[in-house]
Amino acid sequence: MKARAQRLLPMLAMALLAACGGGEGDSGFTPTSPTAPTTPTTPGISYAPGVYPAASTFANQCQVPRTGTDPSTGQRYPDLQGSGLAEKHFLRSWTNNLYLWFNEVADRDPATVAAVLDYFDTQKTTVVLPNGRNKDEFHFTYDTAEYYALSQSGTSVGYGISWDLVSSVPPRRLVVQYVQAGTQAAAAGVTRGAEVLRVDGVDLVSDSTQSGVATLNAALFDPVQGTAHSLVFRDRDTGAQRTVSLTAGAVTLDPVPLVRVLPTASGNLGYLQFNDHIATAERRLFDGINQLRASNVQDLVLDLRYNGGGFLVIASELAYMIAGPARTAGRTFERTSFNSKHPTRNPVTGDPLTPLRFVDESTGLSVSSGQDLPTLNLARVFVLTTDATCSASESIINGLRGVGVEVIQVGGDTCGKPFGFYPEDNCGTTYFSIQFQGVNDIGFGDYAAGFSPVLRAGQPAGATLPGCAAADDYGHDLGDPQERLLKVAMDYRANNRSCALASSSDLPGSPRVQPSSAAGGAEGPELRLPEEPWRNNRILR
Repeated sequence: MKARAQRLLPMLAMALLAACGGGEGDSGFTPTSPTAPTTPTTPGISYAPGVYPAASTFANQCQVPRTGTDPSTGQRYPDLQGSGLAEKHFLRSWTNNLYLWFNEVADRDPATVAAVLDYFDTQKTTVVLPNGRNKDEFHFTYDTAEYYALSQSGTSVGYGISWDLVSSVPPRRLVVQYVQAGTQAAAAGVTRGAEVLRVDGVDLVSDSTQSGVATLNAALFDPVQGTAHSLVFRDRDTGAQRTVSLTAGAVTLDPVPLVRVLPTASGNLGYLQFNDHIATAERRLFDGINQLRASNVQDLVLDLRYNGGGFLVIASELAYMIAGPARTAGRTFERTSFNSKHPTRNPVTGDPLTPLRFVDESTGLSVSSGQDLPTLNLARVFVLTTDATCSASESIINGLRGVGVEVIQVGGDTCGKPFGFYPEDNCGTTYFSIQFQGVNDIGFGDYAAGFSPVLRAGQPAGATLPGCAAADDYGHDLGDPQERLLKVAMDYRANNRSCALASSSDLPGSPRVQPSSAAGGAEGPELRLPEEPWRNNRILR
């Protein structure tokens, strides 16, 4: 995986209110590349400041054209022999036409930047917000074939472990967030809260050599399929160390790994862990909500703490399944606006700008199109959040609040991503560049600093939610009623909106509080935790 930025952004579904750029009922990934020219025009390329030929003039003119059949279309790749200069001119024109803040991008001669991806990095705003954050933290690329595989089936190469890189320089800390069921890591007994101490003989905590860090990065975050690696873990519960050999392989993510019904004195409480807005999530959410409905749950805890987003249409479907038809009929889930060049029409699809409704039928992503979605008809929902809760996940929160559903937030501030984009494939690289902003039914979308259960200085009132701030708890498994965020939500529900447990010493702390004694204390080269294309994104079909 080769992501080029810190965060990703889910995109909003327009045409069929489905998800990622395709036509009606299409569950496949369809890149939105302009029509390829019939002959390459590379020899005639020249730069004129302020003059932007149509992106289609340069589309699919590649340094290294692909051959064979595109799995997303079943047709031959449109690539022609071209050049890196043509690819960079494509990016320049495409950005000027579609980028939300196109007028904040310096007009850079493509010939002055050697690499195509380095040029793409220049095609964004450099504005820094008053809180010190970059205005655009969501500019990235992905290998098109890998993006297609992950977007459709959630398949990637690895061990089935989601990591939390607590500290990237010595003394480093790397903790297991969760493990995908049915994977080699799960079979080996790797569990949430375990810490990595050594990898292939390299001390993760203290090694400060370039070669050692290269070994760590390669083995942990970019393993080659079929390669075996030795990892030494410190167990969460016992503190004991053990060595586990793991072989990198294709891992299929489960977007909804856990659905539970928790009996309480005030009725059944549903718990649903939702990790990824990928195509297969449509089926898993459909079945999960049906399970909770059959159990007559009175409330729902929706665990979004590690959900960075993905297809916006899935967010709309889930919001409808939570709220039900009475609250959502005729209402808008999310309304999008593009840059000032496109005030009335979607510049990618050509359709008139129309709001995304609360989708009440399956859209064919993994449930056959046109099936009525099950509903819980709830007036409130508890959401568990961290700063990894982003974009399409934030759209669920914002969309529900727009139709009067009370959203109670337990955990940390969300990432702050009311923006989205259409993925664009050119020459085997899929580009993600912010193209639109979304607001809910009552016109609110001002949460660029995230949703928070705590009133922050300068924060818009609509971005402060009822609930409790609480730290993530690696001391218990997800879905365990003793796990901190879930326990705080249950206590808030049972005890008249009390946040007493949020900082209670009765709750166990996470294993992040004590670094390894092997620390050493001197900073060294950084580990780099790569982003996945569904982390922190809002993606339209």
